[in-house]
Amino acid sequence: APEARQVPPLDEEKAKALKVVADNDPKNATARTQLANLYFDSERYPEAITWYEQAFALNPKSPDVSTDLGVSYYYSNDADKALAQFDKSLALDPKHVKTLLNHGIVRAFGKQDMDGASASWQKVVDVAPGTPEAAAAQRALESLKSAAHQTAGAAPAGQ
Repeated sequence: APEARQVPPLDEEKAKALKVVADNDPKNATARTQLANLYFDSERYPEAITWYEQAFALNPKSPDVSTDLGVSYYYSNDADKALAQFDKSLALDPKHVKTLLNHGIVRAFGKQDMDGASASWQKVVDVAPGTPEAAAAQRALESLKSAAHQTAGAAPAGQ
């Protein structure tokens, strides 16, 4: 049996140091983003959201911070808020590959919107060919096609 994935513990010392920087410099988006990343990596999404929201408020032109915030919303079981945040990211950069890939994931798994997921993943393949994200999107598209083909061939259950 595969072993359970270990969640990295929060680096408390680094978090404490970054909080000091953030407290002493209310306009420091970088420290807030780094704090959010620490919490995210430790799967402490509510705290990550707090820091990403502050970082995005200070740096509202960053599709990276916006997308990380959206992913945090998704991992906190709020697919609608995640998609709304991804819309903000895509307004900043309509070809932001990480956003498009995650948009597809949330559409597929958070909303069961396979057409929306397919459109997002196809756009990744179109705008970033040859990248790891495009490869992941292509695999996802192939999985959708395979599932649709299997479903189409399945006979309805009889009485």
